[in-house]
Amino acid sequence: MKTWFITGGTPGGFGMVYADVALERGDNVVLTARRPHLLQKWADRHRDRALVLPLDVTDAQQVRDAVRAAEEGFGGIDIVVNNAGRGWYGSVEGTSDADVRRSFELNFFSVTEVLRAVLPGMRARRSGWVINMSSVAGLRGEPGFGYYSAAKFALEGLTETLRHEVAPFGINVLAVEPGAFRTNAYASFADEPLSETVDAYVPFVESVRAVMVSHDGRQPGDPRRGVQAVVDAMASDKPPHRLVLGTAGYDAVHSRLENMLDELRANEVASRSADFPPGQ
Repeated sequence: MKTWFITGGTPGGFGMVYADVALERGDNVVLTARRPHLLQKWADRHRDRALVLPLDVTDAQQVRDAVRAAEEGFGGIDIVVNNAGRGWYGSVEGTSDADVRRSFELNFFSVTEVLRAVLPGMRARRSGWVINMSSVAGLRGEPGFGYYSAAKFALEGLTETLRHEVAPFGINVLAVEPGAFRTNAYASFADEPLSETVDAYVPFVESVRAVMVSHDGRQPGDPRRGVQAVVDAMASDKPPHRLVLGTAGYDAVHSRLENMLDELRANEVASRSADFPPGQ
């Protein structure tokens, strides 16, 4: 029996689906959320094998307290799912400083706090899994979501480095990159006022919001199937380092990487010309 520690447990999101799948496997679950009262009925149904904890992942002390409570409640954390996150939309030039910092605090720095709190226990037991929920936007920049993409690109780099550093301790690390999935991620966009600070970009930002609103509830990705793909990948003989979820996401990433490879090859001579000549 394993113990999962999952952030971002808002109903209608990936976190809740991870929790349900883990419980069906016979594992224990610690599910965290900023509004834990929304999860009370769910917690009551599972009682001894589920623990709901209040957690704002941008509060370092709350992170440490939640991890300590999870370890005391179930004896240790075997799998951590860094799922909490949100995308603020706007232009690169015109996104407010407050939104830029909120994006990085939630989508990047909070992950580092959770990792620093969870990894000592995993290292001591010389086993564990880290699942970092990234995004297709962490592999391909998304116009209108520049700072969300930037935070997810940073998470990709952190995840890749972490994988090498913790491998000697028996800890596996997986980056998961979903495309558009039918969660509540777009649900609030219709009611949010634009916070774009540069008038020239307002029509563009409005069009980005309109697309998100029109896709709400119609995204092609099935969260349940996505989480099952992650669990299956974890159990495979050779677990992947990263897993793109969804057909549209796969196609977008495949095209991006092919284009990058074509460009790399086209500029090979220029790249290699930047070295000192041999012998110097």
